[in-house]
Amino acid sequence: MEEILRHLGRRGHRCTLLTSRFPGAARDEQADGYRILRGGGEYTFNLAAPGMLRRVMRADPADVVLDDVNKIPLYSPLYSRAPVVAVVPHLMGASVFHEVNPLLATAVFAAEQPVRFVYRHCHFEVISESTRDELVARGWEPERITVVHCGIDRETYQPAATREKPGGPPRLVFVGRLKRYKFVDHAIRLVARLRAAHPGVTLTIVGSGDGRPDFEALVRTLGAGDAVRFAGFVSTEEKVRLLQDAHVLVNPSLKEGWGLTNVEASACGTAVVAADVPGLRDSVLHGRTGLLYPHGDLDALAAATDRLLRDPDERRRMEAEGLRWADSLTWARCGDETLALIERVVAGHRR
Repeated sequence: MEEILRHLGRRGHRCTLLTSRFPGAARDEQADGYRILRGGGEYTFNLAAPGMLRRVMRADPADVVLDDVNKIPLYSPLYSRAPVVAVVPHLMGASVFHEVNPLLATAVFAAEQPVRFVYRHCHFEVISESTRDELVARGWEPERITVVHCGIDRETYQPAATREKPGGPPRLVFVGRLKRYKFVDHAIRLVARLRAAHPGVTLTIVGSGDGRPDFEALVRTLGAGDAVRFAGFVSTEEKVRLLQDAHVLVNPSLKEGWGLTNVEASACGTAVVAADVPGLRDSVLHGRTGLLYPHGDLDALAAATDRLLRDPDERRRMEAEGLRWADSLTWARCGDETLALIERVVAGHRR
């Protein structure tokens, strides 16, 4: 969303981002091409959003509202006087039950159900074909859904200057939040399975989250402490270095809207092994930028990873294809396609 607003601002459009406050944050400030207004908190922003939007509309009426439908929806069509474009990474659906306790999961699941009714007249911008297919299956008209792939900063994410992986044993990497639905435990079990065939193989887990204690306990149970390293939250520069150095990025998540870390790995010259699930099957071109395997099938995960580690020529071919794939995914294209959708929606609303 920030990249889209930055692009629109640079094209001369006035954009305001409504978001939650955090300690030390200003209520009102200018970002790169757009204004930021903050209100409410992490758990109260949904309650603050209607009043914030009405105040903005009174002072400077908007032509369109971009509503980021993520987890518990804002339901802006109920109180917005301007047409709403719903921007959807993916709907949680039943996958939320893999992440939080049943009571909270039921609340999030229930909060998502009115989306079909409240947003029935809206146009949707989704970030993958998988999310489009999910919305169509839930009853939305295909003509109201536009797929706009995320971009990637190619000045930041690029292969190492040498384009050759450092020597030594095979290195795997996982990048993402340490959440249960990401199934990081599958990546940990993968390393334990590969150690016999690939002595010295290691896994670096990049990211933070409340699932880390459980994943650390699993490492101890498997006796894999010498093979698995938890890097925690790292700088962008360190993340790029780890992606560049890895032989394979492993992504065993249950569901994603797109799978940006897959494309980041491709842009850094690293092949990907990912679960064949919504989102990940869109950001990995099977057989070209990496390999997909049936989610939960640890034998298939191990076989796919072993295949890339044993065949450097195939892996290099996928690395080269991944670089070409990443080159096609620019934020400028994402911004232009979003602007074209906005212009169609606003023109239709005025008619």
